[in-house]
Amino acid sequence: MRVGISIVVLLLVSFFALSFPAEANGPAVKKSKSGICHKKGSTYYARTKKFTSYPSMKSCLKSGGRRPKR
Repeated sequence: MRVGISIVVLLLVSFFALSFPAEANGPAVKKSKSGICHKKGSTYYARTKKFTSYPSMKSCLKSGGRRPKR
């Protein structure tokens, strides 16, 4: 009985981990409320708190965002 419960818990955890991988690691690109697109690893990426997330820099720029000056 305990083995069955363990398997169910393991499957649920695996399902949720695979369902939300981008949120666990953060979005690839954040467009700040001032319209600047910050890609992961850039200077202000971690500091950007109010943002719209995008899967790529290209899609962020197409939405009207701009590249950071630094």
